[in-house]
Amino acid sequence: MQAMPGPARLDHLVVAARTLEEGAAWLEGRLGVGLLPGGEHPAFGTHNRLLSLGESYLEVIAVNPGAPAPPRPRWFGLDTPQMRERLAHGPALIHWVAAVPGLPDHPDVLALSRGENRWRLTVPASGELPGGGVEPSLIVWDTPAPPTRLPDSGVRLLTLRLGTPDPGPLRATLDALNFVGEVEVYEAPQPELSAQLQTPDGLVTL
Repeated sequence: MQAMPGPARLDHLVVAARTLEEGAAWLEGRLGVGLLPGGEHPAFGTHNRLLSLGESYLEVIAVNPGAPAPPRPRWFGLDTPQMRERLAHGPALIHWVAAVPGLPDHPDVLALSRGENRWRLTVPASGELPGGGVEPSLIVWDTPAPPTRLPDSGVRLLTLRLGTPDPGPLRATLDALNFVGEVEVYEAPQPELSAQLQTPDGLVTL
């Protein structure tokens, strides 16, 4: 799917966990700063908490046990046996989202909301992660994006590293998006991603 011309940038990182409490405790222990309440996503039966990274942000997301099951697979692969097995070993950085100037009408582009927030996001009908998590989902905010409203945490993303067996197509995707940001693509046996963050207490890698 082609986004509208114009530079794309990193919007947010996605950390998933079996429960929101487990994910928040893990991140707060690693980063040394507290996360803020996010909210619920009625369309997917999930909820989140947030952390400002300056011009971008980080979310920790989990299935909301108090919400009804959605009529379609949950986003970010949260319904898949592979993701459930992965998260059984602990929370993990699983994906990232790039902000783009615009998106075409397409079945995979969903209009979503959480509280006062309104946005459009690419979500495959299968709910699976694009490229195993290393290819970004694309977002257009119709209300001010969270980084403009979240208090500064003192945490900054230095580099997002994306490993994939065939780096060429991923590099081509980022080039087509005119992506601007500190992203490193490299060859790896399977899709993997990590983020180096500067925190008030030093460098941390997720």
